[in-house]
Amino acid sequence: MIKQRTILKPVSMTGIGLHSGAKVEVAFRPAPANTGLVYTRTDLNPAVTIKCTADSVRDTQLCTALVNDNGVRISTVEHLTAALSSLGIDNLFIDVNAPEIPVMDGSAQPFIYLFGTTGIKELSAPKKFLRVARKVRVENEGKWAELTPSESGFHLDLQIDFNHPAMDRDKQHFAMDFTGQKFASDVSRARTFCFMRDVEFMHAHNLALGGSLENAVVLDDNRVINPEGLRYEDEFVKHKLLDAIGDLYMDGHSILGNFKAYKTGHDLNNRLLRAFLADPKNYEVIEFTDEVADSAEHAIDFLDSKKALRAF
Repeated sequence: MIKQRTILKPVSMTGIGLHSGAKVEVAFRPAPANTGLVYTRTDLNPAVTIKCTADSVRDTQLCTALVNDNGVRISTVEHLTAALSSLGIDNLFIDVNAPEIPVMDGSAQPFIYLFGTTGIKELSAPKKFLRVARKVRVENEGKWAELTPSESGFHLDLQIDFNHPAMDRDKQHFAMDFTGQKFASDVSRARTFCFMRDVEFMHAHNLALGGSLENAVVLDDNRVINPEGLRYEDEFVKHKLLDAIGDLYMDGHSILGNFKAYKTGHDLNNRLLRAFLADPKNYEVIEFTDEVADSAEHAIDFLDSKKALRAF
């Protein structure tokens, strides 16, 4: 059968908070089966724990943030969650000493590399998948996102629409059949991006204080100003796809179906996931037993640690 996963041993990393600009330390600990993804703010006394769920996402301004009923928040979780999705990690304790996860280089690659070198452990419990049973769609001011049934696997198809000289019109659409290997090689290194004209506004609202050319692609009115340029020719749409993968994994369950979207963002992604989970008729919870696991592996090809290292 396809089994639930956690990490093999504790590991930690240090980085900068994208919005606070402060140094952040985050530690990851193995968790038992059926635990889910559980965050703890260790800088608070007493410490505050927030389980990662679709409903715990209560702020989507320039990131995905988990917020509890008392207003305690943990921001910028989407890149980490995208990495966990690609590695098939269902269960993890995440301890962070700040109100946000470190942004690292603005992509999911540092998290994949970290867990790839630490090792991933299979647990005894079967992994649960959510298979899309009927179409679910959300819309907002011309933007939309939807989930529809699929014969097998998780297929993503996303289009953005930016009118900017550095954003080639032919490079604003991307589709893929999701596997851990494809995510690691084709998407995971795509960085968050912003426009210079928006930086002053963000700083005035205490946002992106830790942003730099080290952790974001920055564009002025005409070009990308990062000296090294882009990591992918279509890095912008691939980062939006990375965000969507993370946002759709907020409940820690892999989806089997088709995801298609136009100009989507964190808010619309979360609204889609909430709508999908709101009615049990929208999905079927399934497990792959030994008899059918082989036929499912092409669709659920999660990374092992060796593949993760080979992907970069």
